[in-house]
Amino acid sequence: MKLKHLLLPLGILAVVAIAFFAYDAATAPLPEGFPPPTPDGKIEVKHYPAYRSATVRYSGELSMAANRAFDPLYRHISSNNISMTAPVETRYPVSTLEANQTGTPDERGEALVSFLYRNTDIYPDEISQNIQVEDIPSMTVVSLGLKGSYDYSSYQKNIQRLREWLAQHPEWTVVGSPRRFFYDAPYVPEPAKRSEIQIPIRRVEREG
Repeated sequence: MKLKHLLLPLGILAVVAIAFFAYDAATAPLPEGFPPPTPDGKIEVKHYPAYRSATVRYSGELSMAANRAFDPLYRHISSNNISMTAPVETRYPVSTLEANQTGTPDERGEALVSFLYRNTDIYPDEISQNIQVEDIPSMTVVSLGLKGSYDYSSYQKNIQRLREWLAQHPEWTVVGSPRRFFYDAPYVPEPAKRSEIQIPIRRVEREG
């Protein structure tokens, strides 16, 4: 068989495999009561119910937080027969909302990376020392939907858009750490990856 005749079916198989994995990642369920992902480029106010998560606390280069925490979190849900959900959550320091003295966002700090349980009735039988099970209260956030790279520079670039939105909407105030939701698996083609950057907010009460 000529090489070009062999490469053609291999190419078709590769496309089929990518499509299958992308579909598989997209079908991971959201935690109960979660709203759907915000569309690419849209900013909206969203409300989330209380949820339970398994969390790893990471200190160091913020660009590495999600990668370094993924393995212990995956071992946690695997050893406890807990199903994978989407999204994976990374909470960044509040300081990343502001430029530091050099005029650029923080590159190092402490981040919290979490796998979210399907519902708040789930509780693991075994918990490793590096895993913390958290109950997160309900919250309101302003959210920016994104499609494309999951790298930290994308977070640094787009958190500015939410800061600008907050400056234009003084009726809302920040009440928590910014976070990013990652919806798709690493093998999903980069242009198709979905994520959101969110900031917890509450409405400012008017005097009188």
